[in-house]
Amino acid sequence: MTAPRYDVIAIGNAIVDVMAPASDELVEELGMTKGGMTLVDADQARDLYAAMGPAKEISGGSAANTLAGLSGMGAQCAFVGQVADDQLGNVFAHDIRAVGIDFDVPAREGEPPTARCLIFVTPDGQRTMNTFLGATQFLPAGALDEEAIGGAEILYLEGYLWDPEEPRKAMRAAIKSAKDAGRKVAFTLSDAFVIERYGDDFRALIEDGMIDIVFANEVELGALTGEDDFDVGLAALDGKVPVLVVTRSEKGAVCVTGGETFKVAAEPVEKVVDTTGAGDLFAAGFLFGHVRGEEPSRCLKRGAIAAAEIISHYGARPETDLARLMDEKLG
Repeated sequence: MTAPRYDVIAIGNAIVDVMAPASDELVEELGMTKGGMTLVDADQARDLYAAMGPAKEISGGSAANTLAGLSGMGAQCAFVGQVADDQLGNVFAHDIRAVGIDFDVPAREGEPPTARCLIFVTPDGQRTMNTFLGATQFLPAGALDEEAIGGAEILYLEGYLWDPEEPRKAMRAAIKSAKDAGRKVAFTLSDAFVIERYGDDFRALIEDGMIDIVFANEVELGALTGEDDFDVGLAALDGKVPVLVVTRSEKGAVCVTGGETFKVAAEPVEKVVDTTGAGDLFAAGFLFGHVRGEEPSRCLKRGAIAAAEIISHYGARPETDLARLMDEKLG
């Protein structure tokens, strides 16, 4: 097998995050579930934007955030996602290329516009997300570069994008391309609502040996396995997926691989400002260590360090030199 061109190539939502501080009262008044993610249509997105205070626009998207973290640590990455030919589409394309990530999917003409996520951040740092998918849900299988997918050590898939039919077909095709090339496939479950809709798909992919690495949080683990007890949920997937990584917020994270369980504590932070992207950057840290053959405990530590950096400021893209931060923390 030839040496990989990329460490990680990811398929995910191409989204621009629109973030603003908000009170708990406003979140309740707008009928939102605090800390959750809800899909909204164009009219709802317009109304929620009108209700926001002064906002900040930051390129986002779960898988794209993970790649931004990986690139910041020195990994070679490429992104596959769909934007529209509009202002936010230009913002997204500029931002992802500016951090050294290859992004070559042509912008889509006409409606709908580029996806955006309206994020209300409460004083405790919790983010309540309202996502208008727009153009990102029309990513066609024709946008895939099979040579690039086969030339990446890991194909990383975002669960959120499994919902629309066209990207789901594209991701299935990408999985086949990666497996045919002998590469690994990583999958982040993204949210319990995605599992409620497509859990059977995910469980079938795991049973068929098509997924090598699964990223989840506690709630998603329970939704996937049907087990309320955390340890029972871990045991339910033991042996079915080669590497299982589960984040537990302030309780740290766990990795189960090769019949062994590894744990890491959450990194201390002076103040939790915004939890947006914590799981995305945890995955970035873990994957960076994994593609370099590091022990699971060290991969987990990298994830915890990256997650702590991201929750210390607004937005889901790193503001610190992650490569230097890893050197300082890990030696």
